[in-house]
Amino acid sequence: MTSFKQLELIDPLLRAVARENYQEPTPIQAQSIPLLLAGRDILGCAQTGTGKTAAFALPMLQMLTQGNAVRGKPAIRALILSPTRELAAQIDESFHAYGRFLNLRHLVIFGGVKQHAQVAAIRQGVHILVATPGRLLDLVGQGYVHLDQVQFFVLDEADRMLDMGFIHDIRRVLKLLPSERQNLLFSATLPPDITRLAGSFLDNPARVEVSPPSSTVEQIEQRLMFVDRLDKHELLIELLSRPGMSRVLVFTRTKHGANRLVKRLTRAKIPAVAIHGNKSQSARRKALAGFHSGEIPILVATDLASRGIDVENISHVVNFELPHEPEVYIHRIGRTGRAGLSGVAISFCDATESADLRSIERLIGDEIPVDADHVWHSREAATTAHAPALSSREPPSRDRKKAGRPQPKTRPCPRANPSAGAGRQSVVPVRDPGRKPAGSRRRRRRVFRNPSST
Repeated sequence: MTSFKQLELIDPLLRAVARENYQEPTPIQAQSIPLLLAGRDILGCAQTGTGKTAAFALPMLQMLTQGNAVRGKPAIRALILSPTRELAAQIDESFHAYGRFLNLRHLVIFGGVKQHAQVAAIRQGVHILVATPGRLLDLVGQGYVHLDQVQFFVLDEADRMLDMGFIHDIRRVLKLLPSERQNLLFSATLPPDITRLAGSFLDNPARVEVSPPSSTVEQIEQRLMFVDRLDKHELLIELLSRPGMSRVLVFTRTKHGANRLVKRLTRAKIPAVAIHGNKSQSARRKALAGFHSGEIPILVATDLASRGIDVENISHVVNFELPHEPEVYIHRIGRTGRAGLSGVAISFCDATESADLRSIERLIGDEIPVDADHVWHSREAATTAHAPALSSREPPSRDRKKAGRPQPKTRPCPRANPSAGAGRQSVVPVRDPGRKPAGSRRRRRRVFRNPSST
């Protein structure tokens, strides 16, 4: 078994990882650290919670320490780009922990807060800068940040970067960097877009992929619950009342959906808080702090905001709504079952989400076990999900009948439809004979008279 000492890390870093109670390097760390110390570019892929930050932070700190010291105010020699504020703050905390015995300055900058404190810290000089693209380019444009001495560039969570539309900002940042540098790209998944982006700036990279992109953590128990869309709130409230639901992360697709869900849980006297892009930075910090301390047991999050959530002992992840992208499912459930611990991932599925469910099961290569032991089990949703021939665009049959809207009457059209093929007839709505067709009301003619003629 490989140890951190066998990775030839310097003593201050070994003391730091011992202070963090790291017993042995994870697979992504064991493979990446020697390559980075040898000066190679890295294209890394690993599931969430596998230690990607330490995989690039530890060798980067060692090389910055052993490099030639520059007199005067420290210059930015390492740049780490992150898609979200929470993840950027988390990376900066990791640099603080790993570099506690080193004389290196680090700083995190992101939007959503005033820039005065960030600018003051930059003026004092920093070696390592962790940033979100928007605030970084803003301060570059104002002349506060200079990237001409960067030796190490890290693009973290690259798949989320592209999902959030940061590709143009990434290219602008790359143009500001020196041509001679070491590049690292880490991502939870490696779709074709990420591979193309990596090829645009990585120089003969070593590919480190410790697990297939479609795999899920073995310690996570997955469950699937079929439920009607209008019953999801009641099912979630019933689940949260069960024993063992101590710290639960609930995923929704939209920010408004997260807010509505928190209001519904609050009315049911279940303490919960939402975190998403529309929340202020102070509100997001307060929400994460409450969830981390256990004061708030339920955190409702969107996918983009969840990238910075690194909380231990999350007992359950609940997919209140299935993601449209199957890779996102793997990232969501990876929030539990971290660091070798067990966890439970529960997914709700209504009749409109059958196509999303089939995409997820194709990606993971297995069917998610169904839990039908609840009073809100929907046979219609289960039947729809297990009917491959059903079009994902076909609306569920419950919509018109249960909403009280009458279905339109139809009759065969006597005119033949050549494109429909032999033996088929077109179907057109039957109009109520007592109702005038739209647009048939006679318009009143306006008569303009000459005032002089009256």
